Amino acid sequence: NILGPLTNPAGARRQLVGVFAPELTETLAEVLGALGAVSAMVVNGAGGLDELTTTGPSQVSHWHDGAVKTCELDAREFGLQRAKLAQLKGGDSSRNAAILRALLDGSERGPKRDIVLLNAGAALVAAGSVTDLGQGIELARETIDGGAALGKLEALIATSQAFVA
Repeated sequence: NILGPLTNPAGARRQLVGVFAPELTETLAEVLGALGAVSAMVVNGAGGLDELTTTGPSQVSHWHDGAVKTCELDAREFGLQRAKLAQLKGGDSSRNAAILRALLDGSERGPKRDIVLLNAGAALVAAGSVTDLGQGIELARETIDGGAALGKLEALIATSQAFVA
């Protein structure tokens, strides 16, 4: 999870990156900035999760405008519920695909949806689509609830299946 973002041949200039240890967030954000990132959010969730989490506080280091700002984030500040790790657990590839479809078609609500909204919101901040996490969460919610996210998934599936046929 550390080497991939640093050696990305696509030259991504805006990234949301998760790391396994909170002490790495600031350093990795600075390195991404030195490598030419415009906006890089490096995050660590409670319990060593390499993403923002709803199970406890998350540490966020955001490279933007030539500097890193680091803060602790609690998803409850954005109206998201605290979850237990077991509530976020996936399964095998078939189960995970079913969870993703349920999240995007609106039939899955609750802890899994909340963590998706939180991380999608952060990705939208890093992408420059919104200016703060609250706006990002709201845009993610609207995108899912309006069916646009499911539409993108279905388009991706159709495109990938065209290569199989």
